[in-house]
Amino acid sequence: MFDPVQLRSFLAVAQTLSFTQAAQRLGLRQSTVSQHVRRLEEAAGARLFARDTHSVDLTEDGEAMLGFARTILEANERAAGFFAGTRPRGRVRFGVSEDFVLTRLPEILEGFRREHPEVDLELTVELSGTLHQRLAAGRLDLCLAKRQGPEGPGRLVWSDRLVWIGSERLRLDPRRPVPLIVFPPPGITRARALEVLERHGRTWRVACTSGSLSGLVAAARAGLGVMAHAQGLVPPGLVRLPARAAALPDLGAVDFVLLDGRRHTTARPAADALAEAILASGDRLQRPL
Repeated sequence: MFDPVQLRSFLAVAQTLSFTQAAQRLGLRQSTVSQHVRRLEEAAGARLFARDTHSVDLTEDGEAMLGFARTILEANERAAGFFAGTRPRGRVRFGVSEDFVLTRLPEILEGFRREHPEVDLELTVELSGTLHQRLAAGRLDLCLAKRQGPEGPGRLVWSDRLVWIGSERLRLDPRRPVPLIVFPPPGITRARALEVLERHGRTWRVACTSGSLSGLVAAARAGLGVMAHAQGLVPPGLVRLPARAAALPDLGAVDFVLLDGRRHTTARPAADALAEAILASGDRLQRPL
């Protein structure tokens, strides 16, 4: 028998690859999360994480445990909801960053709709910056987006790094301005790319602007320029570019978080259920189609 509490701690560490960040997400002490993982490893008879002072990575057994953990927790939530006699209902206005258009998010939302048929899901796909604005204005109940800064609000889904991507055949001349393929303002990735280039004295020009990730990907596949994008979400047909060869500066880390809006009381149970479904499946979002 695997303890659901231990499984939740395991999932949080697997998705953030950090015991500290997992503890912050769960509202627990780091020592408690470490204890949960240690006891789960003892119950499984296998090491689930390879860890040292600098990094945390899933082992092969840890990868296998991911699927089992999600299945067990989902079944546990269904059983608890059934016997409690409470089923979330109402409308949830959910905002999602364009970053997730080409991920497995549709599968996660399909599973949520199947488990919660009485919840009306209203989906908005926009730039992270725009979602932050709509959430602040009370026009969204929940959103999944990039965090505006390392100390910003939100429940961490996972941390990643921004990297330069483009066509495998693309070759950049370090002496010429960087041809950028970017979202329009107020895109968070756009702002980061421009700020980093200017700080390093690297000239640039906008080769393509689109509010759609599909439009940016098409331009990048055509070799029009480079994109700044999350390392774990590189779309098919594009590759991470060797930054040193193109004299491109490091873009740093980026956090993807869930943010709660000022919700009416009747919407809270449904929005909370959706938030838990997203958090439980966060690792699947890092695997593009």
